[in-house]
Amino acid sequence: MKFFFYTKWKYENYFLYISILSCFSLIAYYHLSSGFIMSSDSYRYEKWADILISFDFNLFEFFLIDKTTSRPPLFFSSIPVLLISLCKMIFVNDWQFVFFLLNLSFLFFSLMIFTKCLLSLGIRPVLISFAFPLILISVDVLTYPKFILSDMMYSFFVLISIFFVTEGILNNKINYLKIFGIILLILASRPSSVPVIFAIILFFIISKFEFFLIKKNILILILSIFILTPFIFGFTYLFIKSNFNEIPKVEYLINMVDNGMIVHDRPNTWLDKPDNFIDVVFIYCLRLINFFNPYASTFSILHLVFNFFQTFSILLSIAIWFFFGEHQKVQNKFFLFIMLLSISVAAFHSFILIDYDWRYRFPIILPLLMLFPIALEILFKRMNIN
Repeated sequence: MKFFFYTKWKYENYFLYISILSCFSLIAYYHLSSGFIMSSDSYRYEKWADILISFDFNLFEFFLIDKTTSRPPLFFSSIPVLLISLCKMIFVNDWQFVFFLLNLSFLFFSLMIFTKCLLSLGIRPVLISFAFPLILISVDVLTYPKFILSDMMYSFFVLISIFFVTEGILNNKINYLKIFGIILLILASRPSSVPVIFAIILFFIISKFEFFLIKKNILILILSIFILTPFIFGFTYLFIKSNFNEIPKVEYLINMVDNGMIVHDRPNTWLDKPDNFIDVVFIYCLRLINFFNPYASTFSILHLVFNFFQTFSILLSIAIWFFFGEHQKVQNKFFLFIMLLSISVAAFHSFILIDYDWRYRFPIILPLLMLFPIALEILFKRMNIN
């Protein structure tokens, strides 16, 4: 069986293509069998799409609609609204199913970009194939593509940004035009896209310093951010509460902390009302941890098992890279970026809202699972299987 893992195995590309198609086919079959789902946000997108159609697709007029206190500017939802508008115009009563198929298309191309990134990093195709069973059992991947929402396209754009960043890492040169273009797409697909943009910019700044490209220093940096974030949020909470508490959106965020809320609509995770600064910091700390939480009392046994394997494989991958990886700048930069991206998204939603169904972690699942084939490559090179 050892030949199976050689980098020059002549059937490796066929095996990889079969793995991609098999993974996508099974996920698509599952979603098509269960059908699409409309959530409250879906109906909001539909309402905005009808407005855009009534304006004859004049985005300028659309963006000038009177803003309410309960939502961000419409630019940040313009891509899903535009796609829904086109689906409604062309396919009329079947627009939801067509949008559902678009989501599945975004999923397919996400798997292709996932593969392309890893191939460009020199990971052998057979080892990349081992990531697809993990994707197949990912509860997040088996949940959100069926929703008539922006989640799947947003995740697709995040993966494209990772591909462009990977190109920059390999070429040691940033293509600012590509980065600017994908940032615009990310911003126009979801209001909560800020942490992804922040992670990209922060990575480009940090990666210029050799000090931050050493494995030990990368891990210290990520752990420091993880530990300091709740304290920074605690001071931010006190500042906002003292100066901007009358603004409705801000008041909502403050009230959630005052109620001890950890995960939204899951009262069993909530704490008592905070009495002091340390209590506030502790709430934000638990939120940050709970963003990655693989367990909830309402999950089925199968759900818990799938979540456990996904979380375990990610943590194992980071451990393998740290203990067995050689000092390779490309590899270290990639791990640094994926971890910065993950902690940035987690921190942002820890301050804003940890959703009931952990919807907001979906865009970082595939990026984190990229680490698994890289870790396998590290192990195989360590065992001199080349």
